[in-house]
Amino acid sequence: MNHDIVLGATGITKHFGALQVLHGVDLHVRRGEALGVVGPNGAGKTTLFGVLAGTLPASHGRVHFDGRDISAWDTSERCRAGIGRTYQVPRPFLSMSVAENVLVAAQHGAGLRGAAAQAAVHSALDRTGLLPLAPRPADTLGLLDRKRLELARALATNPKVLLLDEIGGGLTEAELLKLVELVGSLHAEGLTLVWIEHVLHALLKVVGRLVCMDAGSVLAEGEPAAVMANPLVMKAYLGGAAA
Repeated sequence: MNHDIVLGATGITKHFGALQVLHGVDLHVRRGEALGVVGPNGAGKTTLFGVLAGTLPASHGRVHFDGRDISAWDTSERCRAGIGRTYQVPRPFLSMSVAENVLVAAQHGAGLRGAAAQAAVHSALDRTGLLPLAPRPADTLGLLDRKRLELARALATNPKVLLLDEIGGGLTEAELLKLVELVGSLHAEGLTLVWIEHVLHALLKVVGRLVCMDAGSVLAEGEPAAVMANPLVMKAYLGGAAA
């Protein structure tokens, strides 16, 4: 695996008025890896994703991607450069078909047109197992298939790095296993992943490195078992008890 840094955040702070949510966060993502991000509610994980994806401006600090400082880039510029993202709650265009939803992502996220856009749609639907559901209206999908659609829309933008924000939330155990298998297959293809997840056993099936955040700061990072055994992590994330 190539271990050079593809996505990096240095000294990221974020204020919302008088409230400081991120406190000098450093995060570095190696090309081809699957990095997990954990922490209690309010730790700043989703805010950090917003800064990385460009939906939130950092108050201080820099973001680098593929060797370039992208701190001043907006969301669309970052998306077209190769930063894809999913959201905790899928919000597809309910009146559109599955394929049309993915086409919107290919056209507006990646800037593709014509045959190139259609090829991106077909690939994204195929990789997520949604090809048989392509003509169905999105409002007929169950939660698992909406999560797959959220993934397909992100994949249609041709990301180099995919930010997954609690994509396992709300699923049954059987559905979660299917989603974990899908995410694992995307990583096996070589896609770089950064995955926020509260369902730890799902996350740990895929990621090779773990970052734990609490109160807007990074508490620990490294090999997953070592991070989860860290007393600071157990106190902040697990209430002081071993997993």
